[in-house]
Amino acid sequence: MRRTEKMKIVEILRLTEMGVPQRKIATSSGCGKTTVARLQARFRERGITHAAAMLMGDDELHAVAYPGSKAGNGKGDTHVPDWAEIHEELARHKNLNLQFMWEEYRGRHPSGLGYSRFCELYREWRRTGGREVSLYREWKAAEIMEVDWMGDTLPCVVDPGTGEVLTAHFFVAVLGYSHYPYVEAFPDETEPHWIAANVNALHHYGGTPRIIVPDNCRTAVAKPRYFEPVINSAYWEMAQHYGQAIVPARSRKPKDKPAVEQGVGWLGTWLLGRLRKQIFFSFGELNATILDIVAELSERPFQKREGFRRGEFDRVDRPALGPLPPQRFEAADVKLRKVGDNYHLEYDGFHYSVPHTLHGQEVVLRATGRMIEVLDGRRVRVASHPRRHGTGGGRYVTDEGHMPPNHRAVHQARQFDGRRYRGWARKVGENTYFIVDSLLAAGKVEEQGYRSSMGLLQLTKKYGEAGVEEACRRARELGSPTYTTVRNIIKNGIPQPPPATPKATPEHSNIRGGGYYS
Repeated sequence: MRRTEKMKIVEILRLTEMGVPQRKIATSSGCGKTTVARLQARFRERGITHAAAMLMGDDELHAVAYPGSKAGNGKGDTHVPDWAEIHEELARHKNLNLQFMWEEYRGRHPSGLGYSRFCELYREWRRTGGREVSLYREWKAAEIMEVDWMGDTLPCVVDPGTGEVLTAHFFVAVLGYSHYPYVEAFPDETEPHWIAANVNALHHYGGTPRIIVPDNCRTAVAKPRYFEPVINSAYWEMAQHYGQAIVPARSRKPKDKPAVEQGVGWLGTWLLGRLRKQIFFSFGELNATILDIVAELSERPFQKREGFRRGEFDRVDRPALGPLPPQRFEAADVKLRKVGDNYHLEYDGFHYSVPHTLHGQEVVLRATGRMIEVLDGRRVRVASHPRRHGTGGGRYVTDEGHMPPNHRAVHQARQFDGRRYRGWARKVGENTYFIVDSLLAAGKVEEQGYRSSMGLLQLTKKYGEAGVEEACRRARELGSPTYTTVRNIIKNGIPQPPPATPKATPEHSNIRGGGYYS
C-alpha cells in the first residue's frame, strides 16, 4: 500500500469519528477507498483515536499504519538508496536525471523501489533537508555586479572582407538591486575580451559597485578552490585598479548569482529573439544595436515588483556607485617569472630590476604600453619601471635601491667617467683638480686613474673639502701628484700656516694717540 502523509491519516481518522462514509473520506483526503478502509481497520485494532494520533510522531504513526515496513519505503526488505550520493551525482553531472539514476539503482538491486516510489522518496528527502527552498536575498544599492557569458551564441556578423560568418558571444552584467543589465558581443570568450567587457560595463554604469561576482570560468578564476579561489592575475589587476573585490560563485551553484542568471534567461528570449534574423558587418554595429534594444527592454515594468530596471538604476544604484578612477584600466600582458641571480626580469628583450631579496621567488610581471610592474606573491607591487622600446640604449633598467650594498657601491663607481671626476674635483679646489687631472692623464687609458681619483675624492667625506684641498696643494708643491701622497699628508696631519703678524698703524694727523686720553 502506498504511504500516506501524516496529515491525511489524521484527517481520515477525524472524518471516520464524525461518521462520514468511506467514499466521501477517500474523495476528501485524496486517497483510494481501499486505503481508507485499511487505515481505519489498523487504527481500530490498536484502539488509536483521532486525538491520540494527533500527538504521535511521523515514524510512530507510520509504524501503526504500515506495520512491518521501514522508514522511507513500504517494503521491509527493499534497499534504501543513499539519497545524498544520488543528489551529489545529479549536481556533478548535469546530463544525468532521476530516470538514469533509478535504472542504475535497479541494476544493483533488482527487487528495489519502483520508479515512482524512488522519485517520491528522493523529493521527500530534498524537502526534509531544505534543498527545495530558496533563501531570500536582500539586495543593497550598488553592492554587487554579477557577470557571466550568455550560454547561447548567434552567427550574425559577416566579415565584409572574406564573407565569413562570425559567431557572436554575449557578455552580460547585471547590478543586483535594479537588475539593470549591460550586454556586449564579442567574437570569442578569451581573457582579453572578458577584461574589456568588465571594464566597458563599469564605464557604462558610470561608477563602481563594491563586489564583482563572476562564474568559475577560466578567464576569471585560475584555481576554483572552495574556500580560497585563485583569481586570474589580469582580472585581479583590473579589480585593484577600480577598487573592487572579486567573489566568485561556487562551482555548479547558479543561485550564488541569481540576478545575472535571471538576466541571461530574460535577455536570451527578448534580445536574441530580436537579433536572430538580422545580419551585421562588424561587432561595433552589432553592439550599437544591442545598446538600443537593451535600453528599450530596461524601460519595461517589472512583473513582480514596482518600477522598471532603468528607473531603479537611476533612483537607487547610480547614486550609490563608487567613483571611477581618473584613467581607464589598460589591459596588460601578465607573466609569471622566477627571479634569477642578477635580480632582473626579462621582457621583450629588456631586463628590469626587482629587490634582490626576492631572489629565487616567483613573481608576477605586468607589462603595459608604458609601464613594467612587478608584484610579489601577496600581490603587492615591489617594482615599477618605464617600459623601454626599440633598440637604442642599454638593455638593463636598474633601480639602485634594489641592489645589495656591495653591488650598489660597484654600480655607483661604474657611473663615473673622466668628465665627472674632473667636475667633482673642480668643485673642491684648483689643487684637487690638478691632482685628479694628473691621475687620469698618467695611464695609457683614462680608466686606469678612475679608482685612485675616486679614492682621493672620497677623502672629502672624512676630512672635508678644505683639508683635501690643502693636502693636494702640498702634494703639488712636492711634485708627487698621487693618491698615496695626498692620503699620507692628510693622515699625518697638515701643518697649519703661521698666524699673520699685525702691521703697525701708520702715522697720521687725525690719529690722537694714547697720550690724548691721559
